[in-house]
Amino acid sequence: MRLTWLGHSTVVVEVAGARLVTDPLLRRHAGALRRAWPRPDPDLWHRVDAVLLSHLHHDHAELASLRMLPGVPVLTLPPAAHWLRRRGLPGVDLAVGERHRLRPGVDVVAVPAEHRHRPMPHRPSQACGHVIDSEAGSVWAAGDTELFDGLDQVRAAPRAGRVDVAVVPVGGWGPRLSRGHLDPVSAARACAAVGARTAVPVHWGTLHLPGGRHLPRDWMARPGPAFAAALAEHAPGCRPLVLRPGQTWELD
Repeated sequence: MRLTWLGHSTVVVEVAGARLVTDPLLRRHAGALRRAWPRPDPDLWHRVDAVLLSHLHHDHAELASLRMLPGVPVLTLPPAAHWLRRRGLPGVDLAVGERHRLRPGVDVVAVPAEHRHRPMPHRPSQACGHVIDSEAGSVWAAGDTELFDGLDQVRAAPRAGRVDVAVVPVGGWGPRLSRGHLDPVSAARACAAVGARTAVPVHWGTLHLPGGRHLPRDWMARPGPAFAAALAEHAPGCRPLVLRPGQTWELD
């Protein structure tokens, strides 16, 4: 199993011969939001087998980035898949609780998420997470969510009954988080709730509004280390892996 964080919520997961990418943001910027790091190296995200799309907010579902992956199926909730198909993208319906066989030995399961605070007028607003369940281990890509009572469904999604790696959001694109998000402490509690063995913090240190990268000072660099410290307190059995954009980690 190999994970490469490309920034924000975009992670390339290589497991049991399959390559998947979550919420791809592949260009230099994302609409009005500026990227603090160079754009992801195309060699890191080419030749993926599927996209896991958590929801249609612009910092997760950027159409120009999705069109850079022509023909790659986009596994997402049915309303979002229908919206994508109307725009010529290969949206694949995957309702919460459903299991999609990507290839022998690798399934994707849609799991609940709680992210309702900011509905969009022209895009469906439902959100989900995904569990990649494979012979080599399981990965929970949480998408955007807050703590909610249905995290036991995440823990039960892998056939082995455990989450080996949790990919969890711990920040945002501003110094203040709105409702529907996890901060470092609540993300650590979510990892404890699903019994994660290893956790990779995402959704931090990447995007910012124009002119807002240094206001307040160092806000973009804080969530990752703060999450590692919160894991030590709230989920001491879970190992933190704080990556930088473009960095790859491999599970022995």
